[in-house]
Amino acid sequence: MELYNLKLLVLMIITCSFVVSSQGKLRVGFYNKSCPDAEAIIRGVVREASISDENSAPGLLRLHFHDCFVEGCDGSILIDNGLETDERHSSGHQGVRGFDVVERAKALLEGVCPGTVSCSDIVALAARDAVFLTKGPWYEAETGRRDGMVSNVRLADNLPDVGDSIHKLKAKFIEKGLNEKDLVILSAAHTIGTTACFFLGQRLYNFPAGGGADPSINPDFLPELKLTCPQKGDVNVRVALDRGSEQTFDAQILQNIRSGFAVLQSDATLYQDVATRRVVDSYFELLSPFLGPSFEADFATSMVKMGRIGVLTGSKGTIRRVCSSFS
Repeated sequence: MELYNLKLLVLMIITCSFVVSSQGKLRVGFYNKSCPDAEAIIRGVVREASISDENSAPGLLRLHFHDCFVEGCDGSILIDNGLETDERHSSGHQGVRGFDVVERAKALLEGVCPGTVSCSDIVALAARDAVFLTKGPWYEAETGRRDGMVSNVRLADNLPDVGDSIHKLKAKFIEKGLNEKDLVILSAAHTIGTTACFFLGQRLYNFPAGGGADPSINPDFLPELKLTCPQKGDVNVRVALDRGSEQTFDAQILQNIRSGFAVLQSDATLYQDVATRRVVDSYFELLSPFLGPSFEADFATSMVKMGRIGVLTGSKGTIRRVCSSFS
């Protein structure tokens, strides 16, 4: 009898371990039973926001990136306690938007499935929908994240920056479990949206290597950038990140990088390193459309991979009722 009880105890431990393990992983369709309309509700909110504001889609895509690169994809960037110590006040998050869209989706979800869908999952799904609504690839986004309980501005000190060297960028991505290909592909998210002249000042007028403008800027493009962003002009003026294709999700951003038409220094530096330049070029080789890599498929893969960074699942973290508050 004692042997039987021992075996039963071992079986129960194994079973419980399996349940915890199976509940502690991200998966596609996590809310199929608990909140079957969750993804459709989020998609509807994102669609409405994109119709009313063309900058909404790139904002939501950037929001997901910035959330994941600080303490993992846990919704910490959403917290707004009105304190300067809140993570969202980091200079690295400057210009990030989409908070209102996430809150709108959360409010609707709380009315249908209270306490069920995490804010961090809303951010991830909204980014996926934003890509698709700008003619980018549709991909199955994994869900099952729970929300973090920490939001500290200091934790955002090591975000990738537009002024980082290629070596710094690669190191920051490797630290998050992402490789050189992921760096190129996720940087290509700049295929949609705009940036402020504030982020171009040094590159146009005081580039570290000798002052003046960054020599990697195409001579035909430099006057155009300076006209939009004069040295003593309004730093809040917006510039399209993907010249000629800023409202459509496509590989044009990589072609612009190859040709010296990159707007951001961090994008331009991708073509100044052997490994990352090889990745950029791979999408434009002679047989690339038929036998080479697919930019759309690779972007989807990198987004899913990024969405796994530091996630809280199972019994870890919490499900916030309001995305901007821990309470």
